[in-house]
Amino acid sequence: MNDEDFMHAALEQARLAAQVGEVPVGAVVVKDGEIVGQGFNAPITRHDPTAHAEMMALRDAAQRIGNYRLVGCELFVTLEPCVMCVGATFHARIARVVYGAKEPKTGAAGSVFNLFTEARLNHHARIEGGVLEEECGKLLSDFFAARRAQQKMQ
Repeated sequence: MNDEDFMHAALEQARLAAQVGEVPVGAVVVKDGEIVGQGFNAPITRHDPTAHAEMMALRDAAQRIGNYRLVGCELFVTLEPCVMCVGATFHARIARVVYGAKEPKTGAAGSVFNLFTEARLNHHARIEGGVLEEECGKLLSDFFAARRAQQKMQ
C-alpha cells in the first residue's frame, strides 16, 4: 500500500464521521505497512473536545500495540492537524504525519503555525501535506455546504 491508499482509508473514516453529523475528518495510524489504528472526528457525539480524528486513531493504535509510544508509526489524516493533535503525535513519537487538505484557521503544520519546524521541541516528525488534497477538501466543503443549506431551510 502507498500514501494514497492509506489516505483513502482515512477518507473512509471521515465519511463515518459525516454519517453521524460530525465534521468529516478521518485518520489512520500505520506501522510497517499495516493499519494499526483508526478514528474519526467525534467531539460532538462523545462530548469530548479532544476527540479529534487524530486523537482517536492514536488512542486506538496505542491500545492495539500496547504502548503509548508509537515509534516507527505514521499518521495519515484528511485535514492538517491542529496544535493539540500535533502535540499528541510528538508525545506518541510518530515518525511521519501525512495530511490531505490544509486547515487555514487552525492548521499547525504550516497554515497557521508549523510546529514541525520548531527547534525547541524535543521530538520532530516528518510532515507531508496535499495527499488527495482535492478529495479531502471536497468532502469537507460538501459537508459544510449541506449544513448551510439545511440551516436555511429551518
